[in-house]
Amino acid sequence: MTITKQIAAAVFASSILVLTGCTTSGPLAKSEKTETPKQYVGDSVVTGKVKAALVADPVLKAREINVETYQGTVQLSGFVATREEAAKAGTVARSIEGVTSVKNDIRLK
Repeated sequence: MTITKQIAAAVFASSILVLTGCTTSGPLAKSEKTETPKQYVGDSVVTGKVKAALVADPVLKAREINVETYQGTVQLSGFVATREEAAKAGTVARSIEGVTSVKNDIRLK
């Protein structure tokens, strides 16, 4: 395979992954619900604040914790080493202004 074909294959595979990542499934799937632009921006701000708080916490390895927000409900997913870390992530998320509830789906490694 030539270098050009390898690059083309890599670009194609990357675009498929990006497009697949744009769909949402699970408890916070938005396909049946609609958000106003104001709600979407608000949820994005909440997600950013939760992620920043998780990164700032010295105990958590936040790079392995995913955060999604829909109408103030934050869903945490990913992996941590201990139950205490999973509980701590939920506590940190609940402390953020704008969070109405937290669904903690974090799993142990």
